[in-house]
Amino acid sequence: MQQDGEDRNARRMKQIIIHVDMDAFFASVEMRDNPALRGKPLIIGALPRERGVVATCSYEARKYGVHSSMNIKEAYRLCPNGIYMHPNIDKYRAVSTRLREIWNAYSSATETIALDEAYLDVTEQAQNPEGARRIAQIIKQRTRDELGLTCSVGTAYSKTAAKMASEEKKPDGYFEILTAEDFVNLIIDRDVRVIYTVGERTAQKLYAAGIRTVRDIRERSEAVIHLLGKQGQWITKIASGIDERKVTPYRPQDAKSISREVTFQGDVRNFELLRDVLVLLALCVERRAKRHRLRGNGVTLKLTYADMKGITRSRSTLACDSAVAIYREAVRLLEKVEKRPVRLIGVGVYNLSGERGQQLIMESLFSESSDEQDEEMKQLLYGLQKRYGLDFAGHLEQIYRADTLHKTVEYMRKHPA
Repeated sequence: MQQDGEDRNARRMKQIIIHVDMDAFFASVEMRDNPALRGKPLIIGALPRERGVVATCSYEARKYGVHSSMNIKEAYRLCPNGIYMHPNIDKYRAVSTRLREIWNAYSSATETIALDEAYLDVTEQAQNPEGARRIAQIIKQRTRDELGLTCSVGTAYSKTAAKMASEEKKPDGYFEILTAEDFVNLIIDRDVRVIYTVGERTAQKLYAAGIRTVRDIRERSEAVIHLLGKQGQWITKIASGIDERKVTPYRPQDAKSISREVTFQGDVRNFELLRDVLVLLALCVERRAKRHRLRGNGVTLKLTYADMKGITRSRSTLACDSAVAIYREAVRLLEKVEKRPVRLIGVGVYNLSGERGQQLIMESLFSESSDEQDEEMKQLLYGLQKRYGLDFAGHLEQIYRADTLHKTVEYMRKHPA
């Protein structure tokens, strides 16, 4: 009888998707590498005296109410005896690369959401729920044996259900949702925020209309659509267990933009310093774009002022693939914004395209050579060295790292030219 039930489920599952979510990833890597941290409230992100947020934290820290994206000062208020550390992104990326090798071995398509999370299409490999169950257990075992880490895994008929399943038994858990009926039965009386894309603002709109649970959404679907439009249509489908999205491997060229930003530990009033920081940010953006053989056709400047008001300014350009070009456009945009204390600055490129197949634009025939731009960047870096006494040109590889970039910018802020 059990086999008959599984056969029916297999016939009903047009696709079999696994969602893998590492448990407190950054914190778990640090505890693996330093056993003295195990069992303690570990918070990865900014330090208590700094501006910033929690990137992730151990489950021991979560018992105090600390969670990802929380302001670091609020985290410290809740957990003053916690251990606070900056993230080591390069280390986590290296671990993530090995994780992807494991995931890819068992899927026909892998859609990575972050360093520690992915959807796997195992329809072909698994054949049926029992096969998916075996794959999930192998992934969990290999992750433990080869990397010394744990993950939570969900198996389901859709992406939404698979993600829901992986969250059901955290940490180090496994759960499966094989049909839309199973999905609906699981969430029917839960808060509306259980549904993917329903954040705080959307939830407040639904609450104000007297819609608080998934059951309410199902019973008042027309009201939800009237209130939220296209998003409401999506929400009502998910509330009925309908999600036909496919697992789509991430391609860098599909990204809408590439950007880099830094938050200052003290408000910056000196716009000359902001110009200098833009040199480093432009170099970081250029490096990432070239790594994926992409170029932008527009530049964006992002500022957050001391009062937390944020602005974004942008300008379309010709193909923009050099740090010098990015820097120049960012400076032009900076010159036009209101001059008051700044908390955060960022720069990016958008309208991305590949380096191959670029149309030959007449104006580009008369643009300056890469040698001229290289020389201009050398002069910019030499100017930074004279002003701040640091060998920027000789340490670019280190500056590309997030932790070193932030430390360098903070030094520049404290030692103005």
